[in-house]
Amino acid sequence: MSNKALFEGLVIDEYDRPVDVAIVGGEAFYVVDDDGFQRHIESEHVDRQVLEHFQEMIEGHEDMVTEGTMEMIGQDDIFTKAMIENQLKNMASQFDAILDQGLPEEARAYLGMLGFRVVIDMRGEVVRVDQPQAPESGEPYD
Repeated sequence: MSNKALFEGLVIDEYDRPVDVAIVGGEAFYVVDDDGFQRHIESEHVDRQVLEHFQEMIEGHEDMVTEGTMEMIGQDDIFTKAMIENQLKNMASQFDAILDQGLPEEARAYLGMLGFRVVIDMRGEVVRVDQPQAPESGEPYD
């Protein structure tokens, strides 16, 4: 059970309506309006689907992610590379910690400004994850 909704403010339903978050008994739920009926879906159910989606995107591209992360943090040494590679290999085991910590509000706001959205159906199944795309090589950033 998770007491925080990892993607609060970034989840919408299939009809483009924002999904609220409620805490019931210390557990976080995404609340989907189903024609007036408020369906409570365990946030962990939705959040794990999104984290698994990220993991699938990274698989096979670990080298690119490692290099990009090293460039982004300004560290280009073998120890940093080994640390990042190890974190990527053990990503699934870190899901619980991520769910417990949550994302800072500033990070969620930034993701929202970039166009990141999680679309769920009435049962809490992730229909799609909308995320910003980097321009192809040679294309200018807007």
